[in-house]
Amino acid sequence: MMGAGKSSVGRCLHRQIGVTFLETDDLVISNLGMSIRQIFSTHGEQKFREVETEALQTISKTKRAIIITGGGIVLRRENIEILRRLGAIVWLDGDEQALFARASRRTDRPLLQTKRPREAFSRIFAARRPLYARIADIRVDTSVLTEEEIAVAILTKLKRLRRKARPGSSISAKT
Repeated sequence: MMGAGKSSVGRCLHRQIGVTFLETDDLVISNLGMSIRQIFSTHGEQKFREVETEALQTISKTKRAIIITGGGIVLRRENIEILRRLGAIVWLDGDEQALFARASRRTDRPLLQTKRPREAFSRIFAARRPLYARIADIRVDTSVLTEEEIAVAILTKLKRLRRKARPGSSISAKT
């Protein structure tokens, strides 16, 4: 969900473990040559979601990576299937009020560019939260933790998940 700290935590994990760091939003921006805000205003959310799926499809499983996705990636079943193939799915959850406070600090969030951003956020949060819960291998509440604490929690939970995994399974350090 927007405001959960995905990018910040991803960069922190990258510094700690040194694996490749990818953000699907950056791939979309690179593919279309414009900001997310421009993509939404020029082409609409549907086009953004299409290019987001294309970007996700380009990520190879052969290379360990921290993959940061936009919060709406869960809206397409195809994306969920791709993410499952790539590795463990980490859900950075949080209290709705805390997430909104963080998300509303930035002015480049197209889905919050409405007359009532708080209501828009609540609708999005309510619609997506069950999807995140359904697909996540790991959940970390980011409401009151620092980026470093969140990164440590993720790494600890990934280790536990690997130990529980059957021999030959493909759980990796991807988020």
